[in-house]
Amino acid sequence: MLTFICYPKCTTCQKAKKWLDEHGVDYAVRDIKLDNPTKDELTVWHRTSGLPMRKLFNTSGLLYKSLELKNKLPQMTENEMLTLLASNGMLVKRPLLVGDDFVLVGFKEGDYGKICPLD
Repeated sequence: MLTFICYPKCTTCQKAKKWLDEHGVDYAVRDIKLDNPTKDELTVWHRTSGLPMRKLFNTSGLLYKSLELKNKLPQMTENEMLTLLASNGMLVKRPLLVGDDFVLVGFKEGDYGKICPLD
């Protein structure tokens, strides 16, 4: 089963959830604010996604901006970034759709359609 990690008030998360529901995809919901991803989970998701570490950050979030991470991330190690992401789920880009062999970060219909084939 897929895990859909989201922040329920996020409009992008709402769009992704609606897409999953409309296409009959079976998934479990995890609220990123109530159940923050661990450093170990983030490490696995980063590797599985194949994305650069900076793509896991919610760059439009208030916390990201208040911490001035745009200027700090380039000097941080991967381990430091993972520790920071694990400290607060609101720093993590969402939604995350996690399967056994893939992780999608953010919501793009085309990407969801490739992973969740339409009948």
